[in-house]
Amino acid sequence: MKAAEKDLRKMDRQNEDNGVPEELKEVPGIQFVDHVAIAVKKGELESQVKAYGALGFREIHREEVGGADQVREALLEIGAGPNLIQLLEPLTAESPVQKLIDKNGGRGGLAHVAFRVESAQHAFDAMRDAGFLLIDKAPRKGSRGTTVFFVHPKSRADSAFGFLIEMVEDPEGK
Repeated sequence: MKAAEKDLRKMDRQNEDNGVPEELKEVPGIQFVDHVAIAVKKGELESQVKAYGALGFREIHREEVGGADQVREALLEIGAGPNLIQLLEPLTAESPVQKLIDKNGGRGGLAHVAFRVESAQHAFDAMRDAGFLLIDKAPRKGSRGTTVFFVHPKSRADSAFGFLIEMVEDPEGK
């Protein structure tokens, strides 16, 4: 088999999987990667939005999220695909995003990867029953009217992701 054919077959398999990690394939209703969240330092959200704009991204949503999150978010899209970039700027020193930035030596970086699910409650129940360490006690309101919950990076000894996972249910079922 030619190298180009092998590459195409590999890409076909990856497309069939939608980029969902093996450990999450049994979670009901995972559809695709909803967004990748990136922590940005306080005061740098505007410059980051402009930098992504130079790459062709456009801002589609902005919101201040209180509660335990304490962030200002800007949601960016490119093209017509469903995958988004979420920029998160901490509002307070107690924000988990600020703690992540502090842990990274004052630099921003990957905050989490979010997967779209049909039902946050069904995904939550399945992951809890499968022994995943869930940060939230139950699915909760997220930004954009979504329902979300977070999965710990070191969720299980046999399935450590190495980064925070968010599960997102869109209220409009998009």
